[in-house]
Amino acid sequence: MTDVRPVATPRELDAFIRLPWDLYRGDPNWVPPLVAAERKLLDPARNPFWSRAQAQHFLARRGGRLVGRVSAIVNQAHDATHDEKAGWFGFFETENDSATARALLDAAEGWLRARGASRVLGPVNPSTNDPSGMLIEGFDRPPYVLMTYNPAHYPPLVDACGYRKSIDLLAYSVREPQLVRDRLDRIVRLAGERSDVQIREVDLSRFEDELRLVMSIYNDAWAQNWGFTPMSEEEIRFVAGDMKAIVLPEFAYFATYRGETIAFALALPDINVALQRVNGRLFPFGWIHFLKRNLRKIKRFRVVALGVKRQWQHLGVGPLFYQRLMDTGLKRGYVECEMSWVLENNDLMTRPLVMLGAKPYKRYRVYEKALQPGSVC
Repeated sequence: MTDVRPVATPRELDAFIRLPWDLYRGDPNWVPPLVAAERKLLDPARNPFWSRAQAQHFLARRGGRLVGRVSAIVNQAHDATHDEKAGWFGFFETENDSATARALLDAAEGWLRARGASRVLGPVNPSTNDPSGMLIEGFDRPPYVLMTYNPAHYPPLVDACGYRKSIDLLAYSVREPQLVRDRLDRIVRLAGERSDVQIREVDLSRFEDELRLVMSIYNDAWAQNWGFTPMSEEEIRFVAGDMKAIVLPEFAYFATYRGETIAFALALPDINVALQRVNGRLFPFGWIHFLKRNLRKIKRFRVVALGVKRQWQHLGVGPLFYQRLMDTGLKRGYVECEMSWVLENNDLMTRPLVMLGAKPYKRYRVYEKALQPGSVC
């Protein structure tokens, strides 16, 4: 019999964080997260996301052995933005056992229902501004940096608990960068001259000023997207602080139009290539040494963000960003990139990617389920 209990002590939280090492043992595509980063993400004292959200983490045991975990999350910022009472589940991991999955999700649903949630969505870790979605297609390759991964048995387990698709998130792959670069040149020429649009690199020496520009663009450009929740200045700074160590200025850009900063694009080297070797253990000085040795040796990158303020989305800034990214990537010997994640219904993003010849090769699903009073999984 599966026994699911709330995480109540620091020792249990450590077990919660480390459980995937047991469940993914022998899986060549799993990338161990950094334990210190997971602790920081879940720590209300350090992660400002938790100033507007609460969570209860659960561990599942059978015969005294840990066999699964899940978090139930209430995000007041999301509820205020979308005028609803929603709950979320995240950090979902389980053995391949329907009773364990059912017990975990039932525990999360019960906690959310007690706090007035009318539906539950997920997985998000811990919000849609963080790694999100359950992998449902593309299990044959490891994930890129800050993307999720799970075994193929997870989706059927969640489906069996009454969850249905809310939306799919797509990852596009480019494995022939020269071909894409040639197509980009043609698309930009056909679109006509954009002499009033200028692309510049992010200036890391003016980090705080640049960060404020990112926040203003993000909270405007993404506002109409599914699941969008605006980020506070503290949340933006928290995310950027972690990313700063792996940002290469030649892969982070702003676009200006007639003197106004209207768009932002960011690509990151896929440090997962190296993280698979360190098995979640990097101490502060080890992190610096790791970056110096590995960052510019990695030859694939992920386009993490590309946003244009809504007023200027007709200008076709996206292809200009892609042109710059591909040109830089080719000069530096990059051989592959991923654009992710892209909402399946975001035609503004998917159309140019298809025109470029990028292929959707991974699909991630965010599920949802109505929560009726007293209902169980």
